[in-house]
Order: sequence, then C-alpha cells, then structure tokens
Amino acid sequence: MPYVLLALAIVSEVAATLSLRGSEGLSKAGPTVVVVIGYLVSFALLAKALTALNVGPVYAIWSALGTVGAFVGGVMLFDEPVRPLTIAGAGIVVVGVVVMNLGGGVSHG
Repeated sequence: MPYVLLALAIVSEVAATLSLRGSEGLSKAGPTVVVVIGYLVSFALLAKALTALNVGPVYAIWSALGTVGAFVGGVMLFDEPVRPLTIAGAGIVVVGVVVMNLGGGVSHG
C-alpha cells in the first residue's frame, strides 16, 4: 500500500507542476487551483507513504519520477524541445534512483 500512495503522490505532483506552467504565473484560476490542490494532495500522500518507507530512497523516487513526468508532460502538452542531453539527464536521474534503492533499501522496521 505505501507504494500505491507514493505512485499517487507522484501523479499528483506532476499534475500540479504541469498546471503551474499552464497557470501562466498563477494568473489563470483553473490551473492555479489544480496547482494548490495537487501539491497539497501530493505532500499528504508522500507523508503517509513515509510512515512505512525510508525517506531517502522514497524522496529519490518521488523527485526523479516527478522530474521525468514533468519532462514528458512538458513535451506532450507544451511542445517543449527534446534534446539528446535532456534525455541523457533524465536517464541519469533514473539510474541514480536505482542506485540509491540498491544501496539504501526501502522499508524500515
């Protein structure tokens, strides 16, 4: 169950981040509401997941998949450019998360 909460936290955070871009500096009400609710939900779900999981690896997963999700969403929704170095950077982030999880474990207790 903690991983389901983590996955939902990531989805919520990516939606909030993409809405932040769509809010045009928080000047559009609809996307701004999604930003506020999305980040609140994301942090609440992340906090709940952290009652059963270790903070280092979980935060690495949350931030890395959020980064990759925002990158993919930016490309799909806002026609942001895809460059080889950007793809390499996303790959490095994912590899870093894998290494952290191999070295740190995830469950506590």
